Amino acid sequence: MKKTFLNAQWRKLVMINYAVDPKVLEPYVPFNTELDLWNGTCYVSLIGFMFVDTKVLKLKIPFHINFEEINLRFYVKYKDTEGYKRGVVFIKEIVPRPALTLVANMLYKENYETLPTRHNWIERDDSLMVEYGWKKDEWNSIRVTADKQPVDIVPDSEEEFITEHFWGYTKVNDTVTSEYEVAHPRWQIYPVRDYEIDVDFTKVYGSQFAFLKDVKPVSVYLAEGSDIVVKKGKKLKIETTEV
Repeated sequence: MKKTFLNAQWRKLVMINYAVDPKVLEPYVPFNTELDLWNGTCYVSLIGFMFVDTKVLKLKIPFHINFEEINLRFYVKYKDTEGYKRGVVFIKEIVPRPALTLVANMLYKENYETLPTRHNWIERDDSLMVEYGWKKDEWNSIRVTADKQPVDIVPDSEEEFITEHFWGYTKVNDTVTSEYEVAHPRWQIYPVRDYEIDVDFTKVYGSQFAFLKDVKPVSVYLAEGSDIVVKKGKKLKIETTEV
């Protein structure tokens, strides 16, 4: 059994989902994985959420316990001996602490970036507003207003596809992929009434994702989240036979 690397809560996840041409993502697909589609659609998701009560190797690191993360991700699957594992690949993960970026990029070859971040949660009598922001020259933000009462995710739905990929895959190089497991219970979602996206996709994610500025999302969710566990990972690579 793999040891636990990180314990935390992921809370109030704003999940903005776009349908994209698979060719856009092909350069980012890790070795030995393939794009995972839902009903023939290839998705990329812009997600903001809070890390809460974070522990690395069971230790709380000062100033790295509660913080925002904003990431752009897509979905892949890996054919293991027992069948397919469904996972995510991060194009970029934005966090406010440089130590997080240093460890993730050096040890795990992730694509983290350190930027100022902020969040705002407002509960009203009958609604919930959740907003995440990050500053790259100017402030970018994503915001949703939703019903205050969460509902269960319907089996075999798009919501289930987006929220229930339990593996992470990272492209180390053209012949090596890093794999790790993320465990959490089934989430509930808050029905979204309204949303606002104010993001300079070119500046934050590069010219290859500039088109998202003019694309309407196919769906927007607000998930409550839960406790999560990240297990220590392993490398997937070409097996060589010594002669």
